[in-house]
Amino acid sequence: MDLSYSAEDEAFRAEVRAFLEEALRGDFAELRGLGGPGRDHEAVEERLAWNRHLAEHGWTCVGWPTEHGGRGLSLSQQVIFHEEYARADAPARLNHLGEELLGPTLIAFGTPEQQQRFLPRIRAVEELWAQGYSEPGAGSDLANVQTRARLEDGPEGPQWVIDGQKVWTSNAHFSQWVFVLARTEPGSQRHHGLSFLLVPLDQEGVEARPIEQLTGGSEFNEVFLTGARTDADLVVGEPGQGWRVAMGLLGFERGVSVLGQVVGFARELRGVVDLARANGAIDDPLVRDRLADLAVELEVMRFNALRGLAAVTGGEDSAAGGGAASIFKLVWAAWHKRLGEVAMEVLGAAGLTARAAPYDLDEWQRLFLFARADSIYGGSDEVQRNILAERVLGLPREPKGV
Repeated sequence: MDLSYSAEDEAFRAEVRAFLEEALRGDFAELRGLGGPGRDHEAVEERLAWNRHLAEHGWTCVGWPTEHGGRGLSLSQQVIFHEEYARADAPARLNHLGEELLGPTLIAFGTPEQQQRFLPRIRAVEELWAQGYSEPGAGSDLANVQTRARLEDGPEGPQWVIDGQKVWTSNAHFSQWVFVLARTEPGSQRHHGLSFLLVPLDQEGVEARPIEQLTGGSEFNEVFLTGARTDADLVVGEPGQGWRVAMGLLGFERGVSVLGQVVGFARELRGVVDLARANGAIDDPLVRDRLADLAVELEVMRFNALRGLAAVTGGEDSAAGGGAASIFKLVWAAWHKRLGEVAMEVLGAAGLTARAAPYDLDEWQRLFLFARADSIYGGSDEVQRNILAERVLGLPREPKGV
């Protein structure tokens, strides 16, 4: 792995930095730092306008191939873009699920017609997407999906009719579409008989109910599908082969944007250090040691993320690359939870009460509370450990029904 950047890469970094510096002025300057995990309810319309401004200037879907409307950037340049975006404290993007997950999935598995229908609208941020994977009984155990779909003749041709419930569906309350993993073969079990469907949210038969979180936001939703419909040709891949597509999408979930995530973590750590200096907590040697440990671990995390990306780019999958994606998920989730705990230690007694009634939390309280979920969403710790044990170390599979 070569950690150096070429002169071309550094010129690209200067281009990204200059654009963001110029763009994040005026009304957009007020959006710095808004959004993100636990805060996706913030300034939705304003951030949507920002996302569309990025699109107008060619700064969405930068890693997509040029033939699909992207910039076709190299891995190093994609890393640079996400790092500079995070360093600029630019607002969290609303179209992450479309741009980073569904778009690459359609490029890899979709038909030309599906690509022509959806990719330009994702790139232009004209349509936002939600993810319909988890269910009340199929969260970490995604293969237990019970949502069902059947083909029926409709007035405008054959359609999939979908019944079931999804949960933890991020931003479904303001998205236009959701990609749904549903069981389409009666009597099928586990990974078999599932299909990957593209479903419009604005229709009868779809109800999204926001779930209020400990942090006060409601970015997650329960989504109830009762006779919801989508056209028969809006299945990605072959019917009944949706598990392969769903797993392909999850592979894109831990792409180059994780380097931007690490930059965001570094900013949070600097904020906790500044807080400790301001209130005197830095004078406690135990606090200093914990902050130093976090700083060292974060740098190691960054290098491991780069190593994992280099392995995957070289043609290795997660298992062949030593389970890099699963290892990284376990490491950053544990690190971020510890950061939240140290932040509360630095705050001391002030961290136990809200800033104002009824429930006005500061950024460190939100960090602590939301970070409790880091080891669950995006692949729970238990599932990541099973992946590493079974697919990387070759240990026996976990007994079923125990």
